Amino acid sequence: MTWRWPVRVSTVLPDGQVLTLRPLGRGDRTQWEGLRSRNEEWLRPWEATAPGEQVTSTPFRRLRHGFDRAGRMGAVLPLVIDVGDRIVGSVQLFDIIWGSRRSALAGYWLGREATGRGLATWSLALIIDHALLEVGLHRVEVGIRPDNPRSIAVARRLGLPEEGLRRDFMHVDGQWRDHRVFVALAEDLGPDGWAPGGLVRQLRGPIT
Repeated sequence: MTWRWPVRVSTVLPDGQVLTLRPLGRGDRTQWEGLRSRNEEWLRPWEATAPGEQVTSTPFRRLRHGFDRAGRMGAVLPLVIDVGDRIVGSVQLFDIIWGSRRSALAGYWLGREATGRGLATWSLALIIDHALLEVGLHRVEVGIRPDNPRSIAVARRLGLPEEGLRRDFMHVDGQWRDHRVFVALAEDLGPDGWAPGGLVRQLRGPIT
């Protein structure tokens, strides 16, 4: 199990479309900027901010280079969610810690037009499987605000155990916010775990 960058992971959705998690590419600028622009108001309440800093958008070239640098270093795994050759959102591992911890946080967002299709559920399952079954991380946490029922439903659909509430866990939309924490461990996806073979396999249901 080793860290790889760049990396692409894919799965076939129940409707036959292919969902791919991949790095942001040079040719994605028009799609990316259009998606972000259309969904600015939709995403603002849920996006991380920094205390005392003005919220500004990062130019595409600088953003892509920053993602690529962080990916090479193994500090972040920043991927777009691509369905039918269209970018519909983003999913990433961040705050990656190696050594004795081997842990990370997972986060994601979808454009409003892509919600209601299960794409967040499949994307989160795919990146957690990649982290725990291929990369070699031991623990992945998903922090969700208590007032975000859509994301809580995603964690519930995946069966992620909840470990409790972290007060003022992250600065989001200009304020410190509490987050409920859901966790998957590498052992959970092993033969004796509650999701043997991975979360994507569990979503597909029993193999007959």
